[in-house]
Amino acid sequence: MDKKLQDKLYKKYSKLFNQRKLPMAQTCMCWGFECGDGWYSLIDTLCGLLQWDIDHNKHKQIEVVQVKEKYGTLRFYTDIQDDKQSGMITFAEYLSGTICEKCGSNLGVGQTKGSWIYTRCKKCMREL
Repeated sequence: MDKKLQDKLYKKYSKLFNQRKLPMAQTCMCWGFECGDGWYSLIDTLCGLLQWDIDHNKHKQIEVVQVKEKYGTLRFYTDIQDDKQSGMITFAEYLSGTICEKCGSNLGVGQTKGSWIYTRCKKCMREL
């Protein structure tokens, strides 16, 4: 993900991304967001829902340990999570399969087949 977008998420959700400055022996967030810019809005919405739930329902603060693409969909790992938070994360991961990882479009999105799976709209698929 573009550094400017990444930094916006870090600033907006500093409690969730508290581990971003830890060494790689302690967290994978030291590598930043390992996915395309197209999922920025999805990740932003997920983080907003998680932090709102934590703040308004007095849940223990969770910390994100890794955000990446795997098998063409988002993976969003946290140190802890309750069933409700797990459901939010699972739903966002599912939705990522319908959103172009490169541009964020949800029109004509599909996945490549082969050794590396990409989730792209038709336009971005042609650019691969």
